[in-house]
This record gives sequence, C-alpha cells and structure tokens, in this order.
Amino acid sequence: LRHSTAARPPPASAPAVPTTVRAASPRESHPACVSRHRLVIRSGSFFPVREKVVAFASFCKTKHATTAQSRGCAASKTKPDSTEVFIRATSAVSVRICTERRMASAVAASAMMQCRVVSGVCSGSGRGDAASGGAAARAASRSAARVGASPSFGFRGLSRGAKALRAAGVKSAARSSGPSGPSTISANLVEPPTYQRSPEFVVASNGREVEQRALRACVNRYKSNLKVPKPEIPKEMLESAYERCRVVTGEYAKTFYLGTKLMTPEKQKAIWAIYVWCRRTDELVDGPNASHITPEALDQWEARLEGIFEGRPADVIDAALCDTLARFPVDIQPFRDMVDGMRMDLVKPRYENFDELYEYCYRVAGTVGLMSMPIMGCDDDYEGDLDKVYQAALSLGLANQLTNILRDVGEDIQTRNRIYVPINELAEYGIEESEIVRGTLVKDGVVDERWKRFMQFQIARAREVFAEAEAGVNCLHKDARWPVWSALDVYRNILDAIEANDYDNFSKRAYVPKLQKFAMLPTSYMKAQTAQRL
Repeated sequence: LRHSTAARPPPASAPAVPTTVRAASPRESHPACVSRHRLVIRSGSFFPVREKVVAFASFCKTKHATTAQSRGCAASKTKPDSTEVFIRATSAVSVRICTERRMASAVAASAMMQCRVVSGVCSGSGRGDAASGGAAARAASRSAARVGASPSFGFRGLSRGAKALRAAGVKSAARSSGPSGPSTISANLVEPPTYQRSPEFVVASNGREVEQRALRACVNRYKSNLKVPKPEIPKEMLESAYERCRVVTGEYAKTFYLGTKLMTPEKQKAIWAIYVWCRRTDELVDGPNASHITPEALDQWEARLEGIFEGRPADVIDAALCDTLARFPVDIQPFRDMVDGMRMDLVKPRYENFDELYEYCYRVAGTVGLMSMPIMGCDDDYEGDLDKVYQAALSLGLANQLTNILRDVGEDIQTRNRIYVPINELAEYGIEESEIVRGTLVKDGVVDERWKRFMQFQIARAREVFAEAEAGVNCLHKDARWPVWSALDVYRNILDAIEANDYDNFSKRAYVPKLQKFAMLPTSYMKAQTAQRL
C-alpha cells in the first residue's frame, strides 16, 4: 500500500517536490500515534481520528466516504530512551502534562517527522491522521505490540465536533487516485525546525533589538495586507470555537473583556481568539503542571504555531485563531516572541535591572499590542507614521505588564518563586531580596516605609508608560478607540487601587470594582471622539 502525505509549502527558493511515503509493513516499525476522538484540521479540512495508532496506517476509500479508524502495528524493538511531553488543554485552558516513554530508533524519528504536519502541540509525537484498510491493517494489528496512546491536545467536546463534521459532510483530506486506486493525503516531509531557541539564548538576547525587529515585521505585514490561507471550517463549528474563546476571555481577563465588548462583532471575536492563544501559552509555564514543562515542549508548541500561520490549525480552538489570521494581516513574530517569554520563565526567576525586565515585559505583553494592532486598525484618514502607532501599542502592553507585576508581587513570590521588580532598584531603597521572599515588608497590616517609597517610584514609572501609550490611541480606527481607551483607563486605575491598599501587595489584591469600571466608560468615550491624523 502507498500513500502520500499533505503538502507543506517548501521555501520560496526551492521548487515544490511532492513526496510519497510508503506505508510500512508490520516488520518495519513505522510509528504514528493518533489519540482517540481527536479532531484534526488539515489542509483546510476537518476529519475525525479514532483510537491510537502506533506504527502502521494505510488509507482506503469506500464508495461513499473515507473514515479514520485505529489499528496497532509492530513496535520497534529499540528500547525506549526518549521522553515526549504531551500537553492537553481543557475548556478552562488549564494544561495537563503527561510524560511517556517512546521509541527512539532512527525509523521512529523519521516517521514522527513525517506525521508532524498534523501533530498539534507535540510535533515530534508522530500524531497523524490515519485510516486503516481491510486485511492489511488486521495483519498489522495481529503482530503489533501495544503502546499507550498519547493524550490529545484539545478542548472537551471535540468528539462531538467530529460527529458534527461527519454529519455536515465535510470534505476529507484523503483523495482517491481513482475509482479503485489507493487513497492518499497530500503532504511533504517536514524539514527539521529552524526556529528552536534555548532559554539561555533567549535570555542573552537584546530585548530592545528583538522588539524593534518585531515592530518592523508587523508594520510591513500591515502595509502589505498579507493574510494566511482561509481554512474550510464549518460555520457552526467556527462559531462554537469563538464562543468558547469569549467565555475564556471573560473569565480570565475581565478588564480586557470589557474593552472588547465595545468593539464590532468581527473585531471582538478576533481579539478573543488571540487572547485565548496567549492564555494557553501562558498556562504552559504558569499552570498547575508548569513544573513538567521543558524547553522541548515549548519548541513543540511553537511548531504548532507555525502550522496555524500556514493555515493548518491543530484543533478547533486553533481554528478560531487561524480564521482570524485569514481576516486580518497579523504577523507571526510577536507570537514567537511570546513563546520566548515563556522560555525566559523557565530559567530566569529574577531580574537584575529594568533593561532585563523591559525585555521580559515586551515578550509577554508588548507582543499582545503588536498582535492586536491589525485588528484595531488605523483611522481611515490617518496619514502619519505607522511606527508611532505600533510603538504606542507596545507601550500599552508594557504599562499593563508593569501594573500586573506591581499588583502581584506577593502572589508571584509565594506561588512561583519569582521576583519581577528589578533587584538593583530594591537595593537602592535598602530592600533585600530575602525580605520579599519572607514577606516581612508587611507586618500585622503595617507596610514598611521603604516598600512604600519603592512602590511610589514603580507606580510613577508605570504611569509614564501609560502616558506614552495614550499618544497613539486616537490614531486607531474609530470603532477601536473607545474600547482601547476604556481598557487603558480601567487598567491604569489598578495603580490607584494599589495606593488605596497602602501599597500592600503581599496580603491584598488591588482591583477596580465593576461599578467603577462602568462609571469610567463615558469619560473614555469622550476621549475617543477626536481622531488623530498625523
């Protein structure tokens, strides 16, 4: 039996060369692992994948439809000596980590790379779409050594989505070569990733240069209006995915969500999709199983990101982001930089000075400004420098992250052993790192005077960055100015709440009450009425 696998576009400099991959015999240990009830989106089409398949898969087409089912296959005799990390996101975007021993023979590695085009988070896991065919699959099954299935990465309810897709008659990616010919799927062998970066390499990089590189890439993309291919996704499935993104955004980012509710429906959904991707990324290092995350897991997550930008989302929630990328000219670089921010969290729990902190803030928050700018858009009559508007978006992300850091000092040290405020600035105010670790700066509700002065300095700097962000808000499109002003004003008021708590961010959490948020909306609306054209 022969099948070809679907085509990942080669680099522009190289001609497209179709690759045919021969299905292995039971003797040939050709591992491909597919998890039960996993919904895969490939080459713009959905098709369901059932049960685990390890080693052998052949593809056949019946008279009416191609159905993916599972079979086992011959396991490699090579002793497992590698560990793969599989990540599963739940509907609350929490992350579950499961580590399993896997085969590491040369044949296994080759097959995993071949199947990586549909692998989701774990590109190296070899998850692929497979359909078994008749006696050949049964023969393989008889000789197979059973290997445990990897958990799927996807939200609950994907099995129901698979049934819905079958009912909708979505086109299968499998194509028959003729009425009686073998079934095939289009693909090329996937080249080894070139984007992998070690956490140490990321930490050693120059944050300002990284930021400006991303800014230039985003501005160029916006000017060229370049978008990703639009995947063929059933409308009801896409609406369900966006609704799930809305729920997650409303649950975990209430201030941010309030701003999105003032946008047009299309822009709302796009921002929700971007937020949920960011949330899932953040959960890798800050979720309940963050201690199991390795640099290799982040490499695999970034490989999944590359697939989204090529029009090949790995699950329904990724499909919402893929649909957004097909509607707006969003560049991939800030997404990559955010993954690098997670790499920093793996190895860097302290920041010696503000320059180091600035780099981190760009990667985990300034990037959100760059991601969101194409959604917001510039005013129709804006004739000024786009770099200025994008720089303001970066400033807003930085200001928001500085506010988060000041609000969460106690939580970060207690739950994650991280101190984000610069160590050298603590020393300038006579504060030792150990005092933050032990929480001795607040005793019996009384805040140390040194900490108050330190926090006053930090809050003043955050407000300066908010002022820099204000300079670009009225350059945005008229239907984005009010939402951005409202989010900016509400988030800046968290700084006021820290002051109201007498700078106690160890035992108290600063927040803006809901009624106060609504009371601020008219003022934000008035600020948004005048467009800035230069």
